[in-house]
Amino acid sequence: MKIAKFSVLLLILFIFPVAFAQLRVGFYSQSCPNAEIIVQNLVRERFARDPSITAALTRMHFHDCFVRGCDASLLIDPTATQGSEKQAGQNGSVRGFELIDEIKTALEAQCPSTVSCSDIVTLATRDSVFLGGGPSYVVPTGRRDGFVSNLEDAARILPGPGLPVVDMLTFFSNKGLNVFDAVALLGAHTVGVSSCGNFGDRITNFQGTGQPDPSMDPSLAAGLRNTCAAQGFAALDQSTPLAPFSFDNLFYSQIRARRGVLLLDQRIATDISTSGVVFQYAASNELFNRQFAIAMVKMGTVDVLTGLAGEIRRNCRAFN
Repeated sequence: MKIAKFSVLLLILFIFPVAFAQLRVGFYSQSCPNAEIIVQNLVRERFARDPSITAALTRMHFHDCFVRGCDASLLIDPTATQGSEKQAGQNGSVRGFELIDEIKTALEAQCPSTVSCSDIVTLATRDSVFLGGGPSYVVPTGRRDGFVSNLEDAARILPGPGLPVVDMLTFFSNKGLNVFDAVALLGAHTVGVSSCGNFGDRITNFQGTGQPDPSMDPSLAAGLRNTCAAQGFAALDQSTPLAPFSFDNLFYSQIRARRGVLLLDQRIATDISTSGVVFQYAASNELFNRQFAIAMVKMGTVDVLTGLAGEIRRNCRAFN
Protein backbone atom coordinates (compact mmCIF):
# COMPACT_ATOMS: atom_id res chain seq x y z
CA MET A 1 0.00 0.00 0.00
CA LYS A 2 2.81 2.43 0.88
CA ILE A 3 4.51 1.74 -2.46
CA ALA A 4 1.27 2.58 -4.27
CA LYS A 5 0.90 5.80 -2.28
CA PHE A 6 4.38 7.03 -3.12
CA SER A 7 4.10 5.95 -6.75
CA VAL A 8 1.08 8.24 -7.07
CA LEU A 9 2.94 11.06 -5.33
CA LEU A 10 5.99 10.72 -7.59
CA LEU A 11 3.73 10.89 -10.64
CA ILE A 12 2.06 14.01 -9.24
CA LEU A 13 5.42 15.65 -8.52
CA PHE A 14 6.51 14.95 -12.10
CA ILE A 15 3.33 16.43 -13.56
CA PHE A 16 2.82 19.35 -11.21
CA PRO A 17 6.07 20.12 -9.33
CA VAL A 18 5.95 23.86 -8.72
CA ALA A 19 3.14 23.99 -6.17
CA PHE A 20 4.92 21.46 -3.98
CA ALA A 21 8.01 23.61 -3.48
CA GLN A 22 6.75 24.98 -0.17
CA LEU A 23 4.86 21.90 1.01
CA ARG A 24 6.28 18.52 1.87
CA VAL A 25 5.18 15.07 2.93
CA GLY A 26 5.74 14.58 6.65
CA PHE A 27 5.88 18.29 7.43
CA TYR A 28 4.90 17.60 11.07
CA SER A 29 7.21 14.62 11.59
CA GLN A 30 9.32 16.58 14.08
CA SER A 31 6.98 19.28 15.39
CA CYS A 32 3.96 17.00 15.94
CA PRO A 33 4.85 13.37 15.09
CA ASN A 34 1.39 11.98 15.84
CA ALA A 35 -0.52 14.63 13.90
CA GLU A 36 -1.62 12.45 10.99
CA ILE A 37 -2.41 9.53 13.29
CA ILE A 38 -4.65 11.75 15.44
CA VAL A 39 -6.51 12.96 12.36
CA GLN A 40 -6.85 9.43 11.02
CA ASN A 41 -8.18 7.98 14.27
CA LEU A 42 -10.81 10.67 14.76
CA VAL A 43 -11.98 10.44 11.15
CA ARG A 44 -12.23 6.66 11.52
CA GLU A 45 -14.35 7.03 14.65
CA ARG A 46 -16.71 9.43 12.87
CA PHE A 47 -16.88 7.27 9.74
CA ALA A 48 -17.91 4.25 11.82
CA ARG A 49 -20.97 6.23 13.00
CA ASP A 50 -21.61 8.17 9.81
CA PRO A 51 -20.08 6.98 6.52
CA SER A 52 -21.56 10.01 4.75
CA ILE A 53 -18.70 12.01 6.28
CA THR A 54 -16.65 11.12 3.19
CA ALA A 55 -18.95 13.18 0.99
CA ALA A 56 -19.12 15.98 3.56
CA LEU A 57 -15.36 16.40 3.89
CA THR A 58 -14.70 16.09 0.17
CA ARG A 59 -17.22 18.86 -0.47
CA MET A 60 -15.72 20.99 2.30
CA HIS A 61 -12.21 20.62 0.88
CA PHE A 62 -13.36 21.48 -2.63
CA HIS A 63 -15.37 24.52 -1.56
CA ASP A 64 -12.50 25.80 0.56
CA CYS A 65 -9.76 25.41 -2.05
CA PHE A 66 -11.64 26.95 -4.96
CA VAL A 67 -12.46 30.29 -3.34
CA ARG A 68 -9.30 31.77 -1.84
CA GLY A 69 -7.14 28.67 -2.07
CA CYS A 70 -6.75 25.88 0.49
CA ASP A 71 -6.56 28.21 3.49
CA ALA A 72 -9.47 27.09 5.72
CA SER A 73 -11.33 30.35 5.01
CA LEU A 74 -14.53 28.29 4.72
CA LEU A 75 -14.27 27.32 8.41
CA ILE A 76 -14.57 30.89 9.73
CA ASP A 77 -17.84 31.69 11.49
CA PRO A 78 -19.56 35.01 10.67
CA THR A 79 -19.74 37.65 13.37
CA ALA A 80 -22.19 40.46 14.09
CA THR A 81 -20.09 42.81 11.96
CA GLN A 82 -18.43 40.54 9.41
CA GLY A 83 -19.84 37.86 7.11
CA SER A 84 -17.96 34.75 5.99
CA GLU A 85 -17.87 32.15 3.24
CA LYS A 86 -20.14 29.88 5.28
CA GLN A 87 -23.06 32.17 4.51
CA ALA A 88 -22.87 31.74 0.73
CA GLY A 89 -25.79 29.81 -0.68
CA GLN A 90 -23.47 27.29 -2.32
CA ASN A 91 -22.07 26.47 1.13
CA GLY A 92 -25.41 25.96 2.83
CA SER A 93 -25.10 22.18 2.65
CA VAL A 94 -21.43 21.97 3.64
CA ARG A 95 -21.10 20.09 6.91
CA GLY A 96 -18.56 18.29 9.07
CA PHE A 97 -17.29 21.40 10.80
CA GLU A 98 -17.69 19.82 14.23
CA LEU A 99 -15.34 16.99 13.25
CA ILE A 100 -12.68 19.52 12.23
CA ASP A 101 -13.20 21.21 15.62
CA GLU A 102 -12.75 17.88 17.39
CA ILE A 103 -9.53 17.15 15.52
CA LYS A 104 -8.21 20.65 16.16
CA THR A 105 -8.91 20.34 19.90
CA ALA A 106 -7.01 17.05 20.06
CA LEU A 107 -4.05 18.46 18.13
CA GLU A 108 -3.91 21.63 20.22
CA ALA A 109 -3.79 19.50 23.38
CA GLN A 110 -0.76 17.61 22.08
CA CYS A 111 0.97 20.20 19.85
CA PRO A 112 -0.27 23.75 20.56
CA SER A 113 -0.29 26.21 17.64
CA THR A 114 1.42 23.74 15.31
CA VAL A 115 -1.01 22.08 12.87
CA SER A 116 -3.03 24.35 10.59
CA CYS A 117 -6.74 24.00 10.06
CA SER A 118 -6.16 23.87 6.30
CA ASP A 119 -3.90 20.84 6.73
CA ILE A 120 -6.50 19.23 8.98
CA VAL A 121 -9.14 19.54 6.26
CA THR A 122 -6.75 18.13 3.67
CA LEU A 123 -5.70 15.17 5.81
CA ALA A 124 -9.21 14.41 7.09
CA THR A 125 -10.58 14.39 3.55
CA ARG A 126 -7.84 12.04 2.38
CA ASP A 127 -8.53 9.63 5.25
CA SER A 128 -12.31 9.70 4.73
CA VAL A 129 -11.94 8.92 1.02
CA PHE A 130 -9.89 5.82 1.82
CA LEU A 131 -12.36 4.67 4.47
CA GLY A 132 -15.17 5.03 1.93
CA GLY A 133 -13.42 2.63 -0.45
CA GLY A 134 -11.45 5.18 -2.44
CA PRO A 135 -7.72 5.41 -3.10
CA SER A 136 -5.00 5.62 -0.47
CA TYR A 137 -2.53 8.42 -1.16
CA VAL A 138 -0.08 10.71 0.59
CA VAL A 139 -0.47 14.49 0.74
CA PRO A 140 2.16 17.14 1.34
CA THR A 141 1.49 19.41 4.32
CA GLY A 142 2.70 22.75 5.61
CA ARG A 143 -0.25 24.96 4.68
CA ARG A 144 -1.05 28.01 6.77
CA ASP A 145 -4.50 29.40 7.52
CA GLY A 146 -5.77 32.53 5.81
CA PHE A 147 -6.74 35.89 7.25
CA VAL A 148 -9.80 36.55 5.04
CA SER A 149 -13.23 34.92 4.62
CA ASN A 150 -15.76 36.83 2.52
CA LEU A 151 -19.31 35.82 1.71
CA GLU A 152 -19.07 37.67 -1.59
CA ASP A 153 -16.03 35.69 -2.72
CA ALA A 154 -17.73 32.33 -2.25
CA ALA A 155 -21.01 33.47 -3.79
CA ARG A 156 -19.20 34.81 -6.86
CA ILE A 157 -16.74 31.98 -7.45
CA LEU A 158 -18.34 28.65 -6.56
CA PRO A 159 -20.10 27.04 -9.56
CA GLY A 160 -23.69 25.91 -9.78
CA PRO A 161 -24.99 22.44 -10.75
CA GLY A 162 -26.07 23.54 -14.24
CA LEU A 163 -22.73 24.94 -15.38
CA PRO A 164 -21.95 24.35 -19.08
CA VAL A 165 -19.02 21.98 -19.58
CA VAL A 166 -16.87 24.61 -21.29
CA ASP A 167 -17.28 26.92 -18.31
CA MET A 168 -16.59 24.06 -15.89
CA LEU A 169 -13.33 23.26 -17.64
CA THR A 170 -12.31 26.91 -17.59
CA PHE A 171 -13.12 27.07 -13.88
CA PHE A 172 -10.78 24.14 -13.19
CA SER A 173 -8.14 25.29 -15.67
CA ASN A 174 -7.87 28.62 -13.88
CA LYS A 175 -6.72 26.64 -10.84
CA GLY A 176 -4.17 24.59 -12.76
CA LEU A 177 -6.36 21.51 -13.17
CA ASN A 178 -6.88 19.76 -16.51
CA VAL A 179 -9.81 17.83 -17.96
CA PHE A 180 -8.70 14.55 -16.36
CA ASP A 181 -8.56 16.29 -12.98
CA ALA A 182 -11.92 17.99 -13.43
CA VAL A 183 -13.80 14.85 -14.44
CA ALA A 184 -12.10 12.86 -11.68
CA LEU A 185 -13.04 15.41 -9.02
CA LEU A 186 -16.65 15.40 -10.19
CA GLY A 187 -16.45 11.66 -9.58
CA ALA A 188 -16.62 12.45 -5.87
CA HIS A 189 -20.35 12.62 -6.56
CA THR A 190 -20.21 8.85 -6.24
CA VAL A 191 -20.68 9.45 -2.50
CA GLY A 192 -22.66 12.68 -2.74
CA VAL A 193 -26.26 13.70 -2.24
CA SER A 194 -28.01 16.82 -3.40
CA SER A 195 -31.00 18.88 -2.44
CA CYS A 196 -33.81 18.44 -4.95
CA GLY A 197 -33.71 22.18 -5.55
CA ASN A 198 -30.51 21.64 -7.53
CA PHE A 199 -32.18 19.42 -10.12
CA GLY A 200 -35.94 19.79 -9.59
CA ASP A 201 -36.53 21.33 -13.00
CA ARG A 202 -34.91 18.33 -14.69
CA ILE A 203 -37.57 15.98 -13.34
CA THR A 204 -40.64 18.19 -13.73
CA ASN A 205 -40.28 21.27 -15.93
CA PHE A 206 -36.99 21.40 -17.81
CA GLN A 207 -36.30 24.86 -19.23
CA GLY A 208 -39.99 25.74 -18.96
CA THR A 209 -41.19 22.93 -21.23
CA GLY A 210 -43.48 21.37 -18.65
CA GLN A 211 -41.68 18.07 -19.24
CA PRO A 212 -38.67 16.31 -17.66
CA ASP A 213 -35.24 16.76 -19.21
CA PRO A 214 -35.17 14.48 -22.28
CA SER A 215 -31.51 13.69 -21.59
CA MET A 216 -32.52 11.92 -18.35
CA ASP A 217 -33.65 8.30 -18.26
CA PRO A 218 -37.46 8.55 -17.76
CA SER A 219 -37.41 5.87 -15.07
CA LEU A 220 -34.84 7.89 -13.12
CA ALA A 221 -36.93 11.05 -13.44
CA ALA A 222 -39.98 9.21 -12.09
CA GLY A 223 -38.00 7.72 -9.24
CA LEU A 224 -36.49 11.07 -8.31
CA ARG A 225 -39.91 12.70 -8.22
CA ASN A 226 -40.96 10.14 -5.61
CA THR A 227 -37.70 10.50 -3.69
CA CYS A 228 -37.91 14.27 -3.64
CA ALA A 229 -41.51 14.23 -2.48
CA ALA A 230 -40.53 11.93 0.37
CA GLN A 231 -37.24 13.39 1.58
CA GLY A 232 -36.19 16.45 -0.40
CA PHE A 233 -32.79 15.13 -1.46
CA ALA A 234 -31.33 12.30 -3.52
CA ALA A 235 -28.08 10.41 -4.05
CA LEU A 236 -26.00 11.57 -7.01
CA ASP A 237 -24.98 7.97 -7.76
CA GLN A 238 -28.14 6.00 -8.46
CA SER A 239 -26.46 2.64 -9.15
CA THR A 240 -27.47 0.93 -5.87
CA PRO A 241 -29.24 1.92 -2.63
CA LEU A 242 -25.85 1.84 -0.86
CA ALA A 243 -24.07 3.86 -3.58
CA PRO A 244 -23.74 7.08 -1.52
CA PHE A 245 -21.52 5.21 0.95
CA SER A 246 -19.26 3.43 -1.53
CA PHE A 247 -16.47 5.31 -3.29
CA ASP A 248 -16.13 3.74 -6.74
CA ASN A 249 -16.43 4.44 -10.46
CA LEU A 250 -20.08 3.36 -10.88
CA PHE A 251 -21.07 7.03 -11.03
CA TYR A 252 -19.54 7.23 -14.51
CA SER A 253 -21.47 4.22 -15.77
CA GLN A 254 -24.63 5.83 -14.46
CA ILE A 255 -24.14 9.13 -16.26
CA ARG A 256 -23.28 7.28 -19.48
CA ALA A 257 -26.65 5.53 -19.10
CA ARG A 258 -28.46 8.92 -18.90
CA ARG A 259 -28.83 8.56 -15.14
CA GLY A 260 -26.99 11.70 -14.08
CA VAL A 261 -28.91 13.61 -11.41
CA LEU A 262 -27.25 17.00 -11.79
CA LEU A 263 -27.28 18.63 -15.21
CA LEU A 264 -23.51 19.16 -15.21
CA ASP A 265 -22.93 15.50 -14.36
CA GLN A 266 -25.07 14.45 -17.33
CA ARG A 267 -23.39 16.92 -19.63
CA ILE A 268 -19.87 15.61 -19.02
CA ALA A 269 -21.01 12.19 -20.25
CA THR A 270 -22.01 13.55 -23.67
CA ASP A 271 -19.84 16.64 -24.27
CA ILE A 272 -17.09 15.93 -26.77
CA SER A 273 -14.42 17.44 -24.53
CA THR A 274 -15.18 15.19 -21.53
CA SER A 275 -17.07 12.11 -22.74
CA GLY A 276 -13.90 10.21 -23.59
CA VAL A 277 -12.54 10.71 -20.08
CA VAL A 278 -15.87 9.62 -18.60
CA PHE A 279 -15.67 6.47 -20.72
CA GLN A 280 -12.15 5.71 -19.47
CA TYR A 281 -13.12 6.14 -15.82
CA ALA A 282 -16.28 4.06 -16.26
CA ALA A 283 -14.18 1.26 -17.74
CA SER A 284 -11.54 1.16 -14.99
CA ASN A 285 -11.97 1.74 -11.29
CA GLU A 286 -8.19 1.51 -10.93
CA LEU A 287 -7.69 4.34 -13.39
CA PHE A 288 -10.34 6.46 -11.69
CA ASN A 289 -8.78 5.91 -8.26
CA ARG A 290 -5.32 6.83 -9.52
CA GLN A 291 -6.51 9.96 -11.31
CA PHE A 292 -8.70 10.99 -8.39
CA ALA A 293 -5.70 10.79 -6.05
CA ILE A 294 -3.62 12.89 -8.44
CA ALA A 295 -6.40 15.46 -8.78
CA MET A 296 -6.99 15.70 -5.04
CA VAL A 297 -3.32 16.30 -4.27
CA LYS A 298 -3.13 18.91 -7.02
CA MET A 299 -6.29 20.60 -5.77
CA GLY A 300 -4.83 20.67 -2.27
CA THR A 301 -2.00 22.89 -3.50
CA VAL A 302 -4.22 25.58 -5.04
CA ASP A 303 -3.10 29.04 -3.85
CA VAL A 304 -1.79 27.69 -0.55
CA LEU A 305 -0.32 30.00 2.07
CA THR A 306 2.99 29.18 3.70
CA GLY A 307 5.27 30.87 6.21
CA LEU A 308 4.36 34.41 7.24
CA ALA A 309 1.68 34.58 4.54
CA GLY A 310 -0.70 32.80 6.93
CA GLU A 311 -1.22 31.74 10.53
CA ILE A 312 -1.88 28.63 12.61
CA ARG A 313 -5.33 29.19 14.06
CA ARG A 314 -5.96 28.05 17.60
CA ASN A 315 -9.67 27.79 16.81
CA CYS A 316 -10.56 26.87 13.23
CA ARG A 317 -13.72 28.96 13.37
CA ALA A 318 -12.01 32.28 14.16
CA PHE A 319 -8.89 34.21 13.24
CA ASN A 320 -6.33 34.42 16.03
